[in-house]
Amino acid sequence: MATCFSHPAVPLAIACWFPSLRKRPLLIAAAVLSAAPDLDALGFLYFDVPYESPCGHRGCTHSLVFSLAVALALARPLARRTGTSALAVLAFLLAASASHGLIDMTTDGGHGIALFWPFTDERYFLPWRPIAVAPLGIAAFFSRWGLEVLWSEFCWMWLPALAIGSAGLLLRRRTASPS
Repeated sequence: MATCFSHPAVPLAIACWFPSLRKRPLLIAAAVLSAAPDLDALGFLYFDVPYESPCGHRGCTHSLVFSLAVALALARPLARRTGTSALAVLAFLLAASASHGLIDMTTDGGHGIALFWPFTDERYFLPWRPIAVAPLGIAAFFSRWGLEVLWSEFCWMWLPALAIGSAGLLLRRRTASPS
């Protein structure tokens, strides 16, 4: 898994392209949803839920169905609260949540992602896996391994997100300003 510090890079980069999404409640919700699937690690670490279980780490909470369910549950109330199109909010939240599993599929460890649960319990990785897998547990995170993970995420997540987000901001600024 990538760390909870880096998963929000995706929705932040997306929001740079769409000014209507740059509202605090939407950004907070998207950032939380981008990291939330890893709450399943608590079951693995503290409640003896087997890693390979559909509800184990990288299981159902990393699936596209889970992403769609949470996005559907939150889209309408957040759209009303922010005055943003419900469809835009739904797409943003879905992308934020679904990005979690897709990013974890690029890590170099673990048992893969149950991306298509509940249709199959099969776990998947992408063929290209450049991101160092994060350790499970706080003590292991504050080690050399944890620093290597953060460096890997900086190179493979934050730098691309910064480039994509900056391009969005620059292009939006050019189209909004009179020439």
